[in-house]
Amino acid sequence: MLRVFEIADACLRRTQLDLAPGQPIPETALWIDLFSPNSEEVRKAEKFLGVTLPTKDEMEEIEASSRVYIEDEGLFMTTSIVSKTETEHPESAAVTFVLARNRLLTIRYSEPMPFNTFPARAERQHGMWNTADYLLVGLLEAIVDRTADVLERTGADVDALSRESFDKPRRNEPLEHKDFQHLIARLGRQNDLIGKVRESLVGFSRILTFLAQSFEGKSGGKELRSYNKTITRDVASLSDHTNFLSNKITFLLDAILGMINLEQNRIIKILSVATAVFLPPTLMASIWGMNFKAMPELDWSVGYPIALLIIVISAIIPAIFFKWRGWL
Repeated sequence: MLRVFEIADACLRRTQLDLAPGQPIPETALWIDLFSPNSEEVRKAEKFLGVTLPTKDEMEEIEASSRVYIEDEGLFMTTSIVSKTETEHPESAAVTFVLARNRLLTIRYSEPMPFNTFPARAERQHGMWNTADYLLVGLLEAIVDRTADVLERTGADVDALSRESFDKPRRNEPLEHKDFQHLIARLGRQNDLIGKVRESLVGFSRILTFLAQSFEGKSGGKELRSYNKTITRDVASLSDHTNFLSNKITFLLDAILGMINLEQNRIIKILSVATAVFLPPTLMASIWGMNFKAMPELDWSVGYPIALLIIVISAIIPAIFFKWRGWL
């Protein structure tokens, strides 16, 4: 899909009619958004900007030289952006920003929310997005704001997991009522999301540093650099927050595994004590259960009740001892 935005009434507006096959992109276009484009849409954009656009495979390369570079007098910047964060399967896909001929072009194969919310907001903001540079910085700011919202929600989820993990059980209540497997799975999902966000923030830091250099000597460059510097500080603070959340998740995972070990040790202790308690009665029953002909106890008239009494006493004495030592 190819979306074209232009300035109308000093506001950003999307071109109402979709381009027909063979119809060129209008010269009034300020922002061209390519979402999962086909070959014809890519050719239109390349002809309009006079640049060669990267393919999907080239966008996914991780080398810094493949993600931020200048070619054909155009600035090419690629980073990963997180989408579908409200679902159990968030995605991280590469998005390329191109500045050429005083136009902004974006290439993406996913649907991050800011690509829908930012145009809707820009339509109501008069005189703010008259150039491609300001448009790019504004779009980057919207993505960073969305990333902050994702981290805030993730932080709240991690706090909820922490409360569930360390919820104090009632007296002598085992930890079996906690679904540790579910807790670990939820922690894993949150850690996966934070990893994707961290990767995105690293890419944004690279882009913002590159943009700060490109704004040198441009008209309005001082204001753009100030705007860019503010976003850079936001990205740095979000990176610190991702490190904090990652460390907290690691701590929670270690704590949960420790509680699982404690519960397993408690169960093993109970089995060991039970074995020790029933060992003497088992020994007595084994002795009197032997079928030798010359056993004096066989002639006792009260042998059977005495044997039962001794077996019970041999079980009670170890139980009392273990209780006294606090092992039960």
